[in-house]
Amino acid sequence: MKKTIAIIGSGFSSLAASCYLAQQGNTVTIYEKNETIGGRARQFKKEGFTFDMGPSWYWMPDVFERFFQDFNKNSSDYYELIKLNPAYRVYFGLNDFISIYDNLEEIKNTFEQIETGSGEKLQKFINHAKSNYDIAIKDLVYRPGVSALELITVQTAFKLNQFISTVSADIRKQFKNPKLIQILEFPVLFLGAKPTKTPSFYNFMNYADFGLGTWHPKTGMYDVVRGIEKLALELGVTITTNSPIEKIIVKDKKATGLLIDGKTIEADIILSGADYQHTETLLDIEHRAYSEKYWESRTFAPSSLLFFVGFNKKIANITHHSLFFDVDFNQHAADIYDDPKWPEQPLFYANFPSKTDLTAAPEGMESGFFLIPLAPGIQDNEQLREVYFEKIISRFEQLTDQQIKNSIIFKRSFCKNDFVDDYNAYKGNAYGMANTLLQTAFLRPKLKSKKVRNLYFTGQLTVPGPGVPPALISGKLAAELIQKSFSS
Repeated sequence: MKKTIAIIGSGFSSLAASCYLAQQGNTVTIYEKNETIGGRARQFKKEGFTFDMGPSWYWMPDVFERFFQDFNKNSSDYYELIKLNPAYRVYFGLNDFISIYDNLEEIKNTFEQIETGSGEKLQKFINHAKSNYDIAIKDLVYRPGVSALELITVQTAFKLNQFISTVSADIRKQFKNPKLIQILEFPVLFLGAKPTKTPSFYNFMNYADFGLGTWHPKTGMYDVVRGIEKLALELGVTITTNSPIEKIIVKDKKATGLLIDGKTIEADIILSGADYQHTETLLDIEHRAYSEKYWESRTFAPSSLLFFVGFNKKIANITHHSLFFDVDFNQHAADIYDDPKWPEQPLFYANFPSKTDLTAAPEGMESGFFLIPLAPGIQDNEQLREVYFEKIISRFEQLTDQQIKNSIIFKRSFCKNDFVDDYNAYKGNAYGMANTLLQTAFLRPKLKSKKVRNLYFTGQLTVPGPGVPPALISGKLAAELIQKSFSS
């Protein structure tokens, strides 16, 4: 039976869910609080420069393809992809960096030159990671997190120890060089937790990295947002911006609509892709499934301090994606998870999209995006932001052997307070809830409200977890659960 469905938020999970729900024949409307769609994947433009404000890594292209193929489409119908080579570069000191190329053979050669025997070990490690990837991406992550039985398949039962050991422990059993260890531990940071707290099973992220490669939509990640928006509109979805939700209306323990700008919007089904904790504050207390104590007890992925910078010249000695691991990785991780505070010496990430996309900056200039992972919930003010910009730009100049401060045309910062203001993100988190052992699959917040009928959730605080590909999957899972409720 055709239903009227109201979706809160327009991030990747909401956009994906809208497509599936419209495909089922429902009347679907997305309500977005901001002026533009995309959630954390919004775009920022200034003085001829263009920046993706959130996700900047395009990994797991097969998940994107699977999404579009569900509608008898291909990603190429909506945007063009470029495979990056090198995929990224990791800096450990002055004239001390490792470039990760776009194929496993070259990566193995790089490893072998650094640690004898590591090339062959890497091949075996990636073979295992691929096996886990096939289990995870073809099966496990497409399960709705309803029951522990979802984990008990022939494959996962045989590999149950992989939910007990950690990614870090497994890597360190095989590799000794600290630089290679850091490179192999890096991909799980996308899952929002320390490698020492991430179950071994998630080493499938290493296959996503070395096996599938790093891609870039021709004019940025917002190409993907526009692509899914176009598909949604083709399917009949309505998208309304500047529509912050004031309340979810509940009658007789059943969601019946939304209150927007003092007006009641009736709907048969409410699906929220907004921050889960914030969404529940739109309900009266008796209708909330998770208490403040629950959210306080969860391990959240980091927040971030971001800088969007326009330069009046081309920046040398740098690739599209660069990681700066020239300081103590473990200490920075401790400053995020163990004793939350601003790190004395932060690791950081730099992204120069104009190295690949000539439209990202005016001719002869460069657009730069810098990111420092931070603990969620910490103090945030302009003075601190400036202190840390000076820290990372000074190190950037030293490590890449060039002067760039005097070439800055403008910069814009974005940090914890902005994540709260713009996205209603709990404690200003940037990536949702971490995928630790006790926050995996059925142990994450549920897609379906436990207290209110016809109220559903999607996005990075529910299953399967943080990241753009999981967000697309989450949208599909929520839509399937809604469809199932119609027929039951």
